[in-house]
This record gives sequence, C-alpha cells and structure tokens, in this order.
Amino acid sequence: MAGTMPHAIFVETGLDAGATVAAYAAELPGCAVFAETDAEAVGAMPRRVAAFTSWLRAGGEVAPDFIGDNWYEVERAPVAGKAKAPERVAFSLDELPPSAAEFHGYLRWLELAREELAAAIDAAAQVPNEALAAIERQDRAFARLLGSSDSGAKANDPIDRLYAARDTLTDALERAGSTADGVRRIVRVAIADDLRLAERLRGASR
Repeated sequence: MAGTMPHAIFVETGLDAGATVAAYAAELPGCAVFAETDAEAVGAMPRRVAAFTSWLRAGGEVAPDFIGDNWYEVERAPVAGKAKAPERVAFSLDELPPSAAEFHGYLRWLELAREELAAAIDAAAQVPNEALAAIERQDRAFARLLGSSDSGAKANDPIDRLYAARDTLTDALERAGSTADGVRRIVRVAIADDLRLAERLRGASR
C-alpha cells in the first residue's frame, strides 16, 4: 500500500558554514537534498528520489522502484567544521562495503554525475571557481584516503583541475575496489555534490 513502506534518510548538518542541511536517501547513494532546514530537506526527499531515479534511467541505468513515500530520518551528524577535506560525515551504512555489482553501478552513476556537471559548466555564463575548487580538493582528499599519491602537476585552469581531480578519484576507486574502507561514502558525496553544483549552475543561467 502506498505510503506504508519506510525508507531511510541520513541527515548531515552544518554545511556551508552552518547554512545548509543535506538529506541523503540511504538506498540511492548520491541522491540528496540540500536545504536551509531539516524539515525542508527531509520533506523534499520523495520528489528528489523520483527525479534521481528518472535521471538514472535516462542515462541508461536500471533504477529501483520505491513503494510509497514514507521517507524518514534515521541518523544525523554534523560536518567536521574547519577540518581539512574531506570533512563530510560518514554514516553507519557507509561502513558496509557495497557488492561488486553495486560498486560498479555506483561508478557509472559517478560518471553520469560528472557528465551532468560538465554540461552545466559548458552552458553556464559564469562558473564559480571556489565551488569548483571545493570539489577538486574533496576529490583529491578522497583519492588520498584510497591510497592515491596524486603527485602529478596541477593545471592552471580551475575546470581542468576539476576534471583531473575526478580522474584521480575514479582511478583510485577502481584500484581500491568495492571492499575498500569508505567507498560508499565517497561515491555518495561525490555524486551528490556534482549534481548540486550542476543544478546551481543551471539555476543561475535561467
């Protein structure tokens, strides 16, 4: 019966110097709502899940069907303040390694998200360099957690640096595999942040 199947949401507080709350759909790594309040973030999740699964299907991925719209918070934690990247929260589910099939699916989702961001960058009249730099730093920090040395020279252009950082992260994920510590958190945050910036750029260009 619609509305009776419960689905878990993880809530991350304190983003953007305390201005933003993020809600993540536990069953869809990368599916997230960023809002000013808890209620707004959690309340928007059914619409976000519908949009996210439609986006996956449009990209040729098989997306699950969800019964009902009963999404509720099961865990929350604050970001790590001014700590060096990556400072994003690791929830309890992030400690469980995905299966090999799930992992390879998540890597495809990550590629779709970066393609979405690249298209938004190409269409934008102006791209905020600080936002690109934040994702770049986070990608490189995640890659280091996975054992990447990331010793190559960095390009001068912020967009080129962004793409190089994502290549470094993707390579590190592929080498580490599905059983490496933290891979679920890494793909969850990377996908969510790429899509968030893509939507921000598209909204600014309208």
